[in-house]
Amino acid sequence: MSTENQSIHEFDFSLICEYFSGIERQGPGSAEVTLKALGFIENLTAGSRIADIGCGTGGQTMVLAQHTPGVITGIDLFPGFIDLFNQNARNLNINDRVKGIVGSMDNLPFENEELDLIWSEGAIYNIGFKRGLSEWSRFLKKGGYIAVTEISWFTLKRPAEIERFWMDAYPEINTIPNKVDQMQKAGYTPVATFVLPENCWTDHFYGPQVAAQEVFLKKYPGNKTAGELIANQRHEAQLYSRYKEFYGYVFYIGKKQ
Repeated sequence: MSTENQSIHEFDFSLICEYFSGIERQGPGSAEVTLKALGFIENLTAGSRIADIGCGTGGQTMVLAQHTPGVITGIDLFPGFIDLFNQNARNLNINDRVKGIVGSMDNLPFENEELDLIWSEGAIYNIGFKRGLSEWSRFLKKGGYIAVTEISWFTLKRPAEIERFWMDAYPEINTIPNKVDQMQKAGYTPVATFVLPENCWTDHFYGPQVAAQEVFLKKYPGNKTAGELIANQRHEAQLYSRYKEFYGYVFYIGKKQ
């Protein structure tokens, strides 16, 4: 019985992976926002070592790679994402210095003080903002940078429905000043914070999913997991449309002290 459950679980996982593989970005963001954040990072050279943690299929990584020197390692838990990541690097002819590997963000394969820059868009919540900033710090050189996006409250008070949703989904959600304070306490000098514009959600994340959802549901008619996944994504998009003035993603950029 346990092996049967395991195979069902793996199938569910592969379904989720397949769905998000069909979209360029696995979270809100845009090339413009990636480049804006990169503008705050100084002193990168051809010898710099960069890690993109929770890289997905590499939507943001390929933008980074095309606008900065250095060697980039993308890390993600899903082999399907990493296959697409490496294919994207080959397509752009940058696979000599951009490589994706399967790995976990709570067990990174780097040496102490090996990295000049740690990047993570829409992924640090998997380990938690405070824990990620704290544990990843040892891999950064002194004076190295960390740049992450994190879901954050824009206001001190918000409607009960959206408060409940996010406290259930990610209890570590907090206001921007509190997140900056957490970054400082983890040993970084805050360099910049900025809110991701609305189009990062609408045009680059939820928008492309509309067509993908139709295709996915046609491919898996009557599949409970597929149906629930799409229902969840649609509900999340509706919540964003209703409550976007209260929350969103914020880029937090810090320099290791």
